[in-house]
Amino acid sequence: MGRPHMNRLSMRRGRNVTAGRGILVLLAPATVCAALLFAAAAAPAQQTTFHVEVKLVDIFVNVTDRNGALVGGLTRDDFAIFEDGRPQQIAIFDRESAMPLNLTLAIDTSGSVRKDMSLEAIAARRFAQAILRSQDQMSLLQFATDVRELAPFTNKISVIERGLNQLRGDSATAMYDAICLGSAGLGGKQGRKVLVVVSDGDDTAESSTYAEALEAALRNEVMIYSIIDVPIEASAGRDIGGEHALITLAEQTGGKHFYVSDGGLDKAFARVSDDLRTQYVLGYYPHNQEPGRTFHRILVTIPRAAPDEFNIRNKTGYYAGAAPTQRHVPAD
Repeated sequence: MGRPHMNRLSMRRGRNVTAGRGILVLLAPATVCAALLFAAAAAPAQQTTFHVEVKLVDIFVNVTDRNGALVGGLTRDDFAIFEDGRPQQIAIFDRESAMPLNLTLAIDTSGSVRKDMSLEAIAARRFAQAILRSQDQMSLLQFATDVRELAPFTNKISVIERGLNQLRGDSATAMYDAICLGSAGLGGKQGRKVLVVVSDGDDTAESSTYAEALEAALRNEVMIYSIIDVPIEASAGRDIGGEHALITLAEQTGGKHFYVSDGGLDKAFARVSDDLRTQYVLGYYPHNQEPGRTFHRILVTIPRAAPDEFNIRNKTGYYAGAAPTQRHVPAD
């Protein structure tokens, strides 16, 4: 992108605000004395400035036309942003280019999808080779009865490959735990944060919940991409609810879902890669916020377009305040 500040998205930013009439500032006595001495030495017309911390809200946006084709070439003036229904001024705009990508790949190795484990490892290896650049990092989790970290964040393909060689199956499926822990691991990263989940969506561990997984992703500003692996499409035991959970998690966080049955794992991974390479980056400093809200809803529009001309995909909102403490992911 060529602008150094773009590498610090989602960090708290400073802004100089000039104090005017009607502002009451309470200071300790010693501070008051120092302020009076300073005022006496300063020119009468000089104003005092204060440093106020303002959070930059970043949004990663994908735009497709009515046929599903990705739309490029849009400009800052094409977009409008609303927070809780209130218009916001776009402070940052760019198309995805050099911004670092932090990606966690979480692979389901439970009994319901165990037969596809070798295929998952091969496809994931190709995906890592295709998507990782020098500025990017990737980590690897497996989840079954519990969640295990097989590779820490790295841009070395050899480390990811060693982790993929360690995939092991088990009985249960701790999918929501994997999303909570994967989101927490991504939370401290700068740049784009993406969690790719390969699963049939059938959470049987019953530890974390769907609501907790969604909140963890939104609090940590993580986009979820769901690759849904349905073992037997016509099976009476097929978990439609689990599939729906993976679909809505992706929709709520600004990601997308793909089915393995629609062209295979390699094609699903390729679609994730294409989607991540065609994003717009928008950022704004919240203005005129509604007080008392802990979750702020975001709406991105293209005002000049007809309602059905474009499909705009982005996270639905963000939480004010820090993310809750998460459990540690054990490493093999």
